[in-house]
Parts: sequence; structure tokens; C-alpha cells
Amino acid sequence: MNEQTSSPAPAAPDSTTGAHPGFAGAPGVAGESRLVGDHPGFAEARQAAAAIAEATGVPEHRIAVVLGSGWGGTGALLGEEVAAVPLADVPGFHAPQVPGHSAVIRSVRLPDGTHALVFGSRTHFYESRSAQDVAHTVRTAAAAGASVVVLTNGCGGLDPAIAPGTPVVISDHINLTGATPLVGATFVDLTDLYSPRIRAIAREVDPSLTEGVYVQFSGPQYETPAEVRMARTLGGDLVGMSTALDAIAARHAGLEVFGISLVTNPGAGISETPLSHAEVVEAGRAAGPRISRLLAEIVGRI
Repeated sequence: MNEQTSSPAPAAPDSTTGAHPGFAGAPGVAGESRLVGDHPGFAEARQAAAAIAEATGVPEHRIAVVLGSGWGGTGALLGEEVAAVPLADVPGFHAPQVPGHSAVIRSVRLPDGTHALVFGSRTHFYESRSAQDVAHTVRTAAAAGASVVVLTNGCGGLDPAIAPGTPVVISDHINLTGATPLVGATFVDLTDLYSPRIRAIAREVDPSLTEGVYVQFSGPQYETPAEVRMARTLGGDLVGMSTALDAIAARHAGLEVFGISLVTNPGAGISETPLSHAEVVEAGRAAGPRISRLLAEIVGRI
């Protein structure tokens, strides 16, 4: 059943601030859940966070990391693994359908003594899931106490100068799915959705990093050459099938968002080579050790 049609609309935004009761705003006190209010999906996220806390023995996690194609090696470089929980054992999650994605959630002790919650996979919109299902990962992170979420993905590149295997920091996105994880009069400002603070940290770690606008299509088919041309005309630099919906839900849940993509292939029509998922997996495998070290260092400075 789709919550977007079955759930009551949330309360209207505050008339003086424009804030919705389900939006916690800027990150607050460490360890304090950002998930406030009763927006659809929040109760399920709190149940999932409680299950994770019980299974890991860690009552709160400071940061969450969502690993997309090519980024799977990052978790092992962040710190000491405390516990690993199968995704299917946590309420609201499902085993991933995409080859190359891990089916576990890991609790990792960071060098500063706090903990990171590392999701080995995400729920994709194209898996016949709703936008509410997609949002469950970041909402669970917020309910678990996280103040920051790191979103990663493998994507197509629209600039021929950016070769496959290149990481690109996400500066903004264009959501072409026609969907949103928000319900009712939930007005959330997305002006600085992708944290300028953390993007600056990333450039300190690697001054050669470039930034780009990520365009999310619904998938699962790859984009046509005409759609790639449209994305470039709209101002896009990267195309993929994730991240934008996650980021919207994360901002609504009060999380600071950092996004980074791995260009795994040129967009359709930019190269004469037909697109394939095997190409995506291979590009991620080849770049994996290098980009995992990069991301681990960025997370270590957040």
C-alpha cells in the first residue's frame, strides 16, 4: 500500500518560520535524534533505529554512510567494526536486488570514539518501491542519532573530460523521477542541500576534486542519448538512478548532507560503447580502493 495516498497529510508549516513539524532544521546536539514529528515513515524509522541499537549494542550513531556502486570498501577503512546486522533483519529494509551491493548494516567505531552507521546498500526507486521506501534509510539514520549522512553512488558522466573512475562531489541535483518522499504541505528549503561545509572539507582532502550537478532519473533503464542531451541542457553533469530522493528526505529529517559520485561510464550517446551494468561494476571495482581511501579521509574530518 502506498503511504502517499493512505496516510493523513501532516500539519501545515509554522506561519512564522515556514518550518514543518517533521523538519528538525540544522543539526542539533550530538546523539539527539533529528527525527521529530509524525510525518509518514517516521514511526517505521524509529522502529528500525531501535532494532539497530539493540542488535549492535550502540545506542546512537553520529554519522551515517550510504554506500553505492564502487564505494563498498569504505566501511572497512573508517574504523573498527563493532557489529554487522543483515538488512533483512531490520524493519522496513530488504535485501538488495543489485549485484555488487552489500546486504548488511555495519556499526563502526570511528577514531574519535563515536560511531558511524554504514549502509551497504540503499533501496532504489526502480525496485518497484515507493519514495517512502527509498527515504527509510536516511530517516533511520536520523532516528539513530546521526547528524550527517554521506550519500554515494555510481553514475554516468556527461562531460567527456571526466573519465570513468573519477569521483565528483555533488553540488546540487535535479530530480526527474516525478516523485518525492515528502507528503502534504511539507515545505523544505533545498537551497544549500549539499553541505558547503563538508564540500570544503572534501576539497581540503583532495584539491583536485571537481563538483557537479546530479540528475536522478527513475530507471531502471539507462537514459537515452536524447535524455542525456536534455540533462546537459538543464545543467546536469552526472546522471543516475538514486541519491536525489534520499537527499530530500535527509534534509527533511534534519541531516547535513554530503554527496559524492563515482563516474563509472559516459552517459548514453557520449561514447559509442553500449551501456551495461557489468561496465558499472567493473569501473567501481577498479576505482574502489582509491575512492574508498578518499571517502574515509573525508569522513574522518567531519
